[in-house]
Amino acid sequence: MIRLFLFLFLAASLFGSRVETFRWSDGETYISFLERNKLPLKPLYYDLDEDDQQISEEIIAGVHYQVSKNDKGEMEQTFIPLNDELQIHIYKKKGEYFFETIPIISETKTEALTLKIDHSPYLDIIRETGSKKLATIFVSSFKHSLNFKKELQKGDTLAMIYEQKYRMGKPFSMPTLKVAMIEMNNKKNYIYLNDNDGRFYNEDGNEIEEFLLANPIRNARVSSQFTTRRFHPILQKYRAHQGVDYAAGRGTPILAAGDGKVAFIGETRGYGKIIKLQHNDGYLTLYAHQSSFRKGIKNGLSVKQGQIIGYVGSTGLSTGPHLHFGLYQDGRAIDPLRVVQLATKILKGKEKTAFLKLKSNYDESIRLHLKNETKFERISMPDTVCYFFDGESCVQDKLSPN
Repeated sequence: MIRLFLFLFLAASLFGSRVETFRWSDGETYISFLERNKLPLKPLYYDLDEDDQQISEEIIAGVHYQVSKNDKGEMEQTFIPLNDELQIHIYKKKGEYFFETIPIISETKTEALTLKIDHSPYLDIIRETGSKKLATIFVSSFKHSLNFKKELQKGDTLAMIYEQKYRMGKPFSMPTLKVAMIEMNNKKNYIYLNDNDGRFYNEDGNEIEEFLLANPIRNARVSSQFTTRRFHPILQKYRAHQGVDYAAGRGTPILAAGDGKVAFIGETRGYGKIIKLQHNDGYLTLYAHQSSFRKGIKNGLSVKQGQIIGYVGSTGLSTGPHLHFGLYQDGRAIDPLRVVQLATKILKGKEKTAFLKLKSNYDESIRLHLKNETKFERISMPDTVCYFFDGESCVQDKLSPN
């Protein structure tokens, strides 16, 4: 609880300073950010341990961050989100600057939306909610199963229930779609998020996702799992590992996990020799710590799933040969192991029974919202906020009424 008090004290001090919000520009790096703001590189980067240096390379373009300055225009605090749960905190104390990663204070609200189609699902959702992210996630969810242009008509109905994180009172990160329905030709078409595996299914329990990844290394052992936040009990620090590590010998071939185009090939301090592949539907894969690239691999080159793009190594900040494999969708890191598979999944047995129970609950919620002709509603607004300051448990604090 001492750490919670310290953070709340630091956050409260923002009210006595000039706070500005900025958007992290495409091409900006953590080091260039420090240099541009005349912040000391040694304590804020070069003195950091390997994990912190690596995570500083994963700041997402477009993310909004806050800077607090004193009357002299000097930076006192900066909060830069790394993912939905963790952020970089740079602060000045007794004339010196310090770096730490701390949890993001946020609240999650469950919201529902129903509307009649006037122009298109994308434009109508933006008109009703003002959220391009919500419109994008709805359209993308049905992209591989329905053809809106050919079959959708004016007056058709759509409905959805989703979760939205809020940070400092504003929507933060991509919404999580729980269930969506769109009526076309007098038929209701549903998709459901299965909470057990994080994948989307139709009414029959068949997976809808068409973007399938193959393992980037054949028969490799996963040596480190994906996590957006974990607390190291010995170091007393928060960590994130936004990818999966595959243990493999130096020189083991690295395969393209899916069809795509080389978006970046080069070297960084943290990830060493690295390749990024851009795929369809906003997916991007990252292959780090390579010993060398396959001859002929260059920016803009199209590659096929299973094609060799490089070889396992230990370049950058790495303690031994392995492949760090990252997966991002629309700039957001997601767990690669939820997508790596050889075929679409069909639920069976106990998995299907649990899914059908979840589906029934979602169907009833959608039915009630359609019956009541609810346009936009916040279904549940928690009266607590999770601060995540006590290891894996959730330290809560009551919210003040709106």
